[in-house]
Amino acid sequence: MQASSAQFSDSTSLQTRTKAIVILVAALGYFVDIFDLLLFAIVRVESLKSIGIAADQLKPTGLWLDNYLQVTGLVIGGIVWGILGDRRGRISVLFGSILVYSIANILNAFIADAPTTGPGAILHAFGLGSAIHQYGVLRFIAGFGLAGELGAGITLVSELVSKERRGLATTFIATVGILGAVVAYLITRVVEWRTAFLIGGIMGLALLALRVGVVESGMFLKVQTQHAPSRGAIWLLFYPWTRARRYLCVILCAVPIWFSVGILIKYCDSIGASMGMPEGARPSPGLAIMWCYVGLAVGDMCSGLLSQLIHSRRNALWIFHLLTLAAMALYFTIGSSSLTTFYVCATCIGFACGYWAVFVTLAAEQFGTNLRATAATTAPNMVRWSAAAGAFFWTQCEVLLGNGPSAPWQAAVIVAAIVVPIAMMAVFFLPETFGRDLNFTEE
Repeated sequence: MQASSAQFSDSTSLQTRTKAIVILVAALGYFVDIFDLLLFAIVRVESLKSIGIAADQLKPTGLWLDNYLQVTGLVIGGIVWGILGDRRGRISVLFGSILVYSIANILNAFIADAPTTGPGAILHAFGLGSAIHQYGVLRFIAGFGLAGELGAGITLVSELVSKERRGLATTFIATVGILGAVVAYLITRVVEWRTAFLIGGIMGLALLALRVGVVESGMFLKVQTQHAPSRGAIWLLFYPWTRARRYLCVILCAVPIWFSVGILIKYCDSIGASMGMPEGARPSPGLAIMWCYVGLAVGDMCSGLLSQLIHSRRNALWIFHLLTLAAMALYFTIGSSSLTTFYVCATCIGFACGYWAVFVTLAAEQFGTNLRATAATTAPNMVRWSAAAGAFFWTQCEVLLGNGPSAPWQAAVIVAAIVVPIAMMAVFFLPETFGRDLNFTEE
């Protein structure tokens, strides 16, 4: 009897350690994910200038590389990795995605105009003779690879951890991961942009060694063994209408996060100038991103803990949506009064938008095991892709406003006034998932 008790205790201890390793690896993986995802935004001005982009082209070129090419890679990658996650397993996606984006970021460190003679001349035949074209292709490939990291990690952890502690585990992952942007900024202060890309890629490859001991989800192995129907059938997310509405609302509820980061923070130099901040006293996008992500890290921790405390994902989302409205109001009204005030407002926006931890947990909890990885991987990347739609509407609103000196910030106000109320309405149509047993499949 004593021997059985000891064996049970040892088995429980082993399971606990195994789950802890999975959570830690998922958190570190998301850390590298965010490091690489935000790195371009931090070094945008420096890197584009160094490859010969004119000053008046920094904004449109940055929007094209980041808000269009990289996020398009994210959404396509999200579909591919999500389907693979439900068909091949969560672990295979973690390995494959990190390998792709690590190699892309290492190559990004070596972009340069290719000579017209010699071995490098072959790049011209593929339209990659110029550094800017190489930059674009590699941003797309990096986005494609980065798309699989978070969804697979959250799905795996959600299925391994008990329903009572699931929210705490995903909150830890999101909080640690968000700090990747802070570290990315600090590293770019001491190394030049090419070295920063190299560091990001090497960190990703180093993670592959840690993932060797990560175990597959038991829920996935069960549906795989039972040959559960329609594993990874992405079309099921759009049929019937009740499930399609659920999926759409999951995406819409988080759009304000990437509008805030993708426009208000990444292009704060342009918006700050339009709000009357004098040249030489305008915010640095890199520093604004760092302070925003400091706020995001704290916000993610607080939103995750709040949802656990009040036993509700939906109510936590609504509370943070209201905080987002308040933070945006501060950004547009007093943010231009001084640099210090602006960075405080950027931090407040980060905190208010720090419901990403609740969002990714909610996305995994909404769908059955046969569609969970597909939903949990595609939804965050659809939200990231909304940065492209946000950029498009932002620039179109500037045109409608006459492209005047104050058009950038006024256009941003218009878009903000649309996306936040829509996000709040979307939460209304989502079922509460706190404490839900995830051992089920979609019909």
